[in-house]
Amino acid sequence: MSHTHARPPLPVASERTPLKARKVSFSWEDTPLHWVPGDPFAGHTINVLHLLLPAGERWFVHVYRQVLPYITDARLREDVIGFIGQEAMHSQAHDEVLPHLRELGLDPTPYTAQVDWLFEKLLGDRTLPPGRARRWWLMERVAIIAAIEHYTAFLGDWVLNAEELDRRGADPTMLDLLRWHGAEEVEHRSVAFELFLHVDGGYRRRARTWATAFTALVFLWQRGARFFMENDPTLPAGRASFKDFYLSGQQGVLPATGDMLKSIPRYLSRSYHPSQEGSTAQAVAYLAGSPAARAAATAEEGV
Repeated sequence: MSHTHARPPLPVASERTPLKARKVSFSWEDTPLHWVPGDPFAGHTINVLHLLLPAGERWFVHVYRQVLPYITDARLREDVIGFIGQEAMHSQAHDEVLPHLRELGLDPTPYTAQVDWLFEKLLGDRTLPPGRARRWWLMERVAIIAAIEHYTAFLGDWVLNAEELDRRGADPTMLDLLRWHGAEEVEHRSVAFELFLHVDGGYRRRARTWATAFTALVFLWQRGARFFMENDPTLPAGRASFKDFYLSGQQGVLPATGDMLKSIPRYLSRSYHPSQEGSTAQAVAYLAGSPAARAAATAEEGV
C-alpha cells in the first residue's frame, strides 16, 4: 500500500481545535412536519439525515474503535477519540427525531431498515482470516468514511451559512439540531482524512472509495426524499425529482448542485486537505451559542 503523494496535502494549522463531545437537549413537540414553511420538499430532503445518520455514525464509531490499535501518532489518536464521542452524540440526537416523525404520521421504519442493512451487513464486519484480508477491509472502510466526511463537512458548512432557511421561517429547533451537528462536522472535518493518510493514504484507494461513497450517498438521498414525499400523509401526490433538488438549491433552501459538483475535484486533488475548507472559528462560535447545548449545560448545572 502506497503512502506517498506527489504533493503532500498541507493542513491549515490554525483550523485544528481539541475535540469534545457536547451534550445537547432538544424538545420536538412544537416542530411541525413541514418545518420549512410552504416547502415540504426542502424539509423532507434534509429530513433524510435523520434516517441515514443514526446507523451511519454508529458504523463510523464501530470502525474507528477497530482502527485505534493502528494509530501511532498520539495527537491523531486524541482527535479520533474526540471524533468518536461527537459522532456517538450525533447518532443519538438524530435518532430522537424519529419518534416525533411517527407521531406526525410518517413512519420511517421501512427506509431505516434498509439503511441498517447497508451499514450492518454490506459494510459491516466480515468473516476474514487475520492478516492482509482483514486489514484490507478495515482500510477500505476507513477510506470510505474519509470520503463521506468530506460531504458531511460540506453540508455542515452549507447549513451554517444557509440564511434562506432563516428568511423562510424554518423551525428553530430543527435548525439548531442541523447547525449544532454541522458545526461539529466542520470542527472535526480533518480527522477522518488524516486518519486515512496515517494508516494507508493510497491515492487509488482514495479515488475508488470516493466513487463508492458518492454513488451510495446520491442513491440513498434521492430514495429517502422520495420515501418521505410519497409517505407524507398530508401530500396525496407527493413526489421528489432532481429538478426539485436543483431548483431548491438555486433558491438557497438546499445545497446548490453546482457547489456539490465543484467539491468533487477538490477532494480528488492530490493537494487536498479538509482544513482548507470551512471555518473552525465560525463552527466553534455557533457551538458556544447553540440553544440545545446551552439547555443541556443549564440542566446539568441544576442537577
